[in-house]
Amino acid sequence: MTNRLENAPTRRLACAGCGTEFGCNLSGPCWCNDEAFRLPMPMDGSDCLCPDCLRKLANQRAGAGAA
Repeated sequence: MTNRLENAPTRRLACAGCGTEFGCNLSGPCWCNDEAFRLPMPMDGSDCLCPDCLRKLANQRAGAGAA
């Protein structure tokens, strides 16, 4: 059986936080796999965050946990 995602192109997204365009590689590991901070997949119909917004959110949540 052939994996349909094997030859899938990079998906172009607009960040749900700031609107910046970035890519998600459907045929291999995404850039977010290398990030230490993890978020659950959005359940409200929104899409992923760009690297900058994900890191900002990680810093905000880390600061809130320290308070």
